[in-house]
Amino acid sequence: MDSPAHPRLTQLSHGAGCACKLPPGLVHELVSALPRSSDPALLVGQETIDDAAVYRVSDALAVVTTVDFFTPIVDDPYDFGRVAATNALSDVYAMGARPVTALNLVAYSVDELGTEPLEEILGGGGDVVRAAGAAVVGGHSIDDREPKYGLAVTGLVDPDRIVRNSTAGAGDALFLSKPVGGGVASTAVKRGIGGNEVEAAAVAVMTTLNRDAAEAAVAAGVTAMTDVTGYGLLGHLHELCEASGVAAEVEASAVPAIEGVIELLRGSEPPIAGGTRRNREWLELWVEWDERIGEDRRWLLCDAMTSGGLLVAAPAGASPEPGVRIGALVDGPAGHMRVR
Repeated sequence: MDSPAHPRLTQLSHGAGCACKLPPGLVHELVSALPRSSDPALLVGQETIDDAAVYRVSDALAVVTTVDFFTPIVDDPYDFGRVAATNALSDVYAMGARPVTALNLVAYSVDELGTEPLEEILGGGGDVVRAAGAAVVGGHSIDDREPKYGLAVTGLVDPDRIVRNSTAGAGDALFLSKPVGGGVASTAVKRGIGGNEVEAAAVAVMTTLNRDAAEAAVAAGVTAMTDVTGYGLLGHLHELCEASGVAAEVEASAVPAIEGVIELLRGSEPPIAGGTRRNREWLELWVEWDERIGEDRRWLLCDAMTSGGLLVAAPAGASPEPGVRIGALVDGPAGHMRVR
């Protein structure tokens, strides 16, 4: 997907996409130390590390706010813009809301890169926002040699229809709406391995809006939901379980992978992102691995995904199923996960 007219954006950054997040353990520690709001109109704040904040403005309307930005995950500027925008909008969908406005967040060096790549980044982001039925209404930019792009997004939701990450229960089934492995694919791209096929498959996944998946989750009677991004499938499942006071069982073989990713993980030098390594180290206290689970699947389930799918808890027997069934929630220590 490279173009000779453009620099390789992934070579300008120290990491790629959501793999650039600060370590999850550190983030949880910092957030837990922040003061809590006592405003009764704040329906969802930072207490459960949910995907977005929700503020009630009337009995029938609440405002959803979120922000997300990161370094290039692909080399093509237009695709970078599309991935970043899709990722930012996902947090609104994870709350059961619809996006209405977005603000561009840009860090970029015009002197070193020229204006054309930035125009393409903004064009890709704008196309995705419009496809979501929302509008780009402004933004902010800074001069930075390491490019970064994302959105601050505002959405709307009926206060009685908010979907949280803290309301699941034992007995619920777990569903995943997109395959994982974006961190592996992007690291392979950065190293110049994996081929165009893996990159194209990853871009197709990362630019698919979670709008339809959210609608399917609501139709299935969703009890809790979050999206899968930089902390990996197990990292975000751990947050959902901890917030809901339950444990989880995951069928490793049921978790779908982006085409070509498993083969990369089985190579002699698998392209594992630094964020993925931090995820796995953090999760060791919470995960019980069946000894039959190979390293390829262990890395996949910890993969620092960018613009991943929705992780949905819904009643067992939900129909139609809102994604691929990958496990279930069970009674047990809050946040604990058994992978078999």
